[in-house]
Amino acid sequence: MARPGRRQADGRRTASRKQRRGPAPEDVISVLARAVREVEATVERRRVTPAVRTKFQVVALLLREENARVRRELTSSQTHRAEQLKRLDGIATILAKTAVRDPSLLALLAEDAVVPAAAKSLKRDMLRAVGMEPAPEETAPTEPAASAGAERRVVPRSVVSRQLASPFLAPDFSSVRPSTVGPRRLAGWELLNPLLNSFERAEPGAPACMALPAPAPRRVPGNRELMPHQVRLVAAAAAGHRTFLLADEPGLGKTAQALLAAEAANAYPLLVVVPSVVKTNWVREAGLWIPNRSATVVQGNGDTVDGFADIVVVNYEVLDRHVGWFGDFGFRGMVVDEAHFIKNKASQRSQHVLELSERIRARTPRPLLMALTGTPLINDIEDFRAIWQFLGWIDATEPLGELMNALEKTGLTPADPGFHSAARKCVIDLGIVRRRKVDVAADLPARRTADLPVELDEKVGRSIRAAERDLANRLVSRYLTALANRRSGADGVDGGIDHDLVRKVATWEQKDASTTKTGENVFSMMRRIGQAKAGLAADYAAQLARSAGKVVFFAKHVDVMDVAEEAFARQGIRYSSIRGGQTPGSRQKNIDAFVNDPEVAIAVCSLTAAGVGINLQVASNIVLAELSWTDAEQTQAIDRSHRIGQTEPVTAWRIIAARTIDSRIAELIDSKAGLAARALDGSDEQMWSSADVQHEALVALLTDALSELSQERAASQDGP
Repeated sequence: MARPGRRQADGRRTASRKQRRGPAPEDVISVLARAVREVEATVERRRVTPAVRTKFQVVALLLREENARVRRELTSSQTHRAEQLKRLDGIATILAKTAVRDPSLLALLAEDAVVPAAAKSLKRDMLRAVGMEPAPEETAPTEPAASAGAERRVVPRSVVSRQLASPFLAPDFSSVRPSTVGPRRLAGWELLNPLLNSFERAEPGAPACMALPAPAPRRVPGNRELMPHQVRLVAAAAAGHRTFLLADEPGLGKTAQALLAAEAANAYPLLVVVPSVVKTNWVREAGLWIPNRSATVVQGNGDTVDGFADIVVVNYEVLDRHVGWFGDFGFRGMVVDEAHFIKNKASQRSQHVLELSERIRARTPRPLLMALTGTPLINDIEDFRAIWQFLGWIDATEPLGELMNALEKTGLTPADPGFHSAARKCVIDLGIVRRRKVDVAADLPARRTADLPVELDEKVGRSIRAAERDLANRLVSRYLTALANRRSGADGVDGGIDHDLVRKVATWEQKDASTTKTGENVFSMMRRIGQAKAGLAADYAAQLARSAGKVVFFAKHVDVMDVAEEAFARQGIRYSSIRGGQTPGSRQKNIDAFVNDPEVAIAVCSLTAAGVGINLQVASNIVLAELSWTDAEQTQAIDRSHRIGQTEPVTAWRIIAARTIDSRIAELIDSKAGLAARALDGSDEQMWSSADVQHEALVALLTDALSELSQERAASQDGP
């Protein structure tokens, strides 16, 4: 029989051992489960306070630590550990779903996320609540300095969060098999130069396009229609073709074809590398053609990237920062737009594109690879070495895999007379698709307008959006003052918007804007937006000129024309300037230079001075750098090229500043265009003037601001 003193000592030793071991892990998991449910409920109500963010981060930290502890535990049974890990996975799932509801929480899931003092304090409190003594804080080890070559590389927080949220999203490279090449009859032959020469020596009328399936009806979301030439390429992807050099002329819908080919091939996640001027348009086009797929744009260091998106769009200029995580992301497809940008294999952007292509091909079975360019294939064929290498057709020294097998099957060598023709066909059959406007003219409208949304420079964009808010606030203040005078103090916002009064306020603002030169108004706003778009519009016009020949560039303001001409001069592009204030002789000399001199690639025209009375049929592509106030003025400008003597369908590229009033005015102009057309056809509809569009723009701006104000008041009345 144990003595009382000994029993007490044994009890103390047992308690001490239990304290050292800590409580049963179920206690910790229960606390985490309760805390994550509290966070989830709060985020669902959209009340993400700093305290909620702190609790979310602490749950993530403790979850990670508890998961590691359970996996290290060897004393418990395998069944018990599996049950604990299952419960922890349930908590991790709730964390991930909660973070998706509020993307600002995603950054807190990263292992290197900064842990503030409040989070450390809450973590200690939660551990002590279940009887565990927090471990003393450790000093983080010093990381080795980054190598000079990778010092700018980044990994966006949301990408790390994507990997942490679900292990099932990790790419699986186990199914990839190396490509095989049969017996090498052509071993020892120099083949790349003969392949390139085969395009320069092509006989007149030789095909420049692979055989494509016959067009068949294809359903596209939103009742949108594909043209037959587009359907054929998408059908080829659906049939299993996976590499394309899509060299259709501008205006034939290469973006839509690439997106729908990715859908047909299920090539997601998809990486799209583009010039900066068109990256916003790629996201817009994805929303139109494949709305079931999410798209994200990589800006700068990628702070706003959605790591869970199906389509990742990045511009060449920031590719170097992200090439590291791109290579490990598990992309199953890659599209390179304006692929002639990588023609110089010594350039950094070309090396990054080729590196990513090689990593994707090494890790993904039969990925979709598409190079898009409007540059004619017969010009500077050496420039296409990098593109063929991107597609996996060749490497730096010889043809690869499928192309080598095709060349072997010809039974010819470069010394045989028929080699060049047969070799050219082998390359084309790998996926070269080239259609000109004139080739598919029956599929195209004679004239069409294509909107190209662009993101303004970050600082300029913020300034313009701030000016829009100031204008909207002034309109709201004017509206509320007028409403108070009319209704003896009733605010009229919560009770609904008085649309008659909105239109009156817009009319007052219009009159003031036409007589007062101080303060921001709709006219000055549009001028500022035009100035901000000028460089982007000029860059796009330069791309078109290199790809498709002569381009007409229209702007409303002289300073926008000046910026464009300076950009063309820097890029070595010759242009003619047609603007007000020129003598008749000087004006005609510039028109003749554009029409007759093949070296003059762009005509820079004033919408008012060159919008009527001149013939520019030599160009079938038009860039509208600034919006006109009426569809009629826009149509007159387009008709400088779309007139008798024009042999190709005309495309007008309208540059729109995304997330500004520019987009709203473009919609208004289009909506009034139909009414104007009906009036010209004899309808009783009244013709719309520029003043009408200005008025409607102000009405829309004020209505949106009042709606936001109403929502804010309703939210504040709900309380915290």
